[in-house]
Amino acid sequence: MFSKKINASVIELTSGDITEVTCDAIVNAANSNLIMGGGVAGAIRRKGGSSIQKECDKIGGTAVGTAVITNAGRLKAAYVIHAVGPQMGEGDEDRKLQDATLNALALADKHKLTSIAFPAISTGIFGFPLDRCAHIMLSTVITYLQKETHVKKVIFCLYNHDAFRVFEDMLGELFA
Repeated sequence: MFSKKINASVIELTSGDITEVTCDAIVNAANSNLIMGGGVAGAIRRKGGSSIQKECDKIGGTAVGTAVITNAGRLKAAYVIHAVGPQMGEGDEDRKLQDATLNALALADKHKLTSIAFPAISTGIFGFPLDRCAHIMLSTVITYLQKETHVKKVIFCLYNHDAFRVFEDMLGELFA
């Protein structure tokens, strides 16, 4: 684990399974149809249960760069925030990833949540480069935590040691 303090909040890096994180909300790296098939979404659906997908079905979908919130079923978290990141090649990917991150944080604030866990959004099947993702997401969170917020802990739960190292190096650079 690795962490950095920003005002009254902290950014924490960890590696492992985001479905095992104890916090107010975990972030699902969602698709715009909110269909929880594979990757992070599939793991959340399998562990959290069908109630999460049922709520997504009622919502019906959301645009790239936006986020919606549902229950978390049987997960340790109370909520799942479904943030839709960009697919590489669709254009304006950096802004869309920044927007997805910001909108997830804004939803956490709207619901007065104090802790949120993010995966490395769009770096799986959507093909977003991990180092670019780390820079955009971490920069966005740092800027967000510098203002008034209910969010006191932002966890980046990274799926393997390599991803953890990329985020750790980037967080170190951003604080250098």
